[in-house]
Amino acid sequence: MQDPRKAVIEAQMERLIARLEQNNMKAVFVPTAADALRLTESWLTDGEKIASGGSQTLEDCGVMALLRSGRYQYIDRANTKTPEEMRQVYLDAFTADTYLCSSNAVTMNGELFNVDGNANRVAALCYGPKRVILIVGCNKIVKDIDAAVARLKTCAAPANTVRLHCDTPCAKNGTCAGLNGGMTAGCNTDARICCNYVVSARQRHKDRIQIILVGEPLGF
Repeated sequence: MQDPRKAVIEAQMERLIARLEQNNMKAVFVPTAADALRLTESWLTDGEKIASGGSQTLEDCGVMALLRSGRYQYIDRANTKTPEEMRQVYLDAFTADTYLCSSNAVTMNGELFNVDGNANRVAALCYGPKRVILIVGCNKIVKDIDAAVARLKTCAAPANTVRLHCDTPCAKNGTCAGLNGGMTAGCNTDARICCNYVVSARQRHKDRIQIILVGEPLGF
């Protein structure tokens, strides 16, 4: 007998894939993180120029290890030592063949919701790299933009500030200081990571954005 929880996830993913494809984004469902890694590897070509955003999801499913395997021209920001080198890595990412990242949330309307501090990830998502591949765990699927904002303020942002050792209220309290405000309400600290908000709806360039939806929780 099929696991009822898996059956529900698969049914939701089927509907979501249809909405994403209506928005000119390619979407594929895989059951596990291991499947996501295998599919990602099959989509990449040895020697191609690749960049990525900082992502716990990519770490969780083994993609970061794949990118650092030596098979690709990987623009690795972990190798930077100065702010100038980091800025150059961010700029170099715009010329990548493929950019990999995750999404803070994906709505059942087929929208990607992403929020950044430096905006290097959302900038590359919007323009630059020839192709963007997002790996998204089932924990990041939400009803609509309002639910995506709530998820950011109560889950994604607090967890990421802890991961990045940011001195912010949400790292200490577990929720955003702007929880009861509007979408962009938040703290006024220089360490704030939710500075730039991007909603990706219908895309002009069909299948430039490719999404691997995973039937397991990944990332924050």
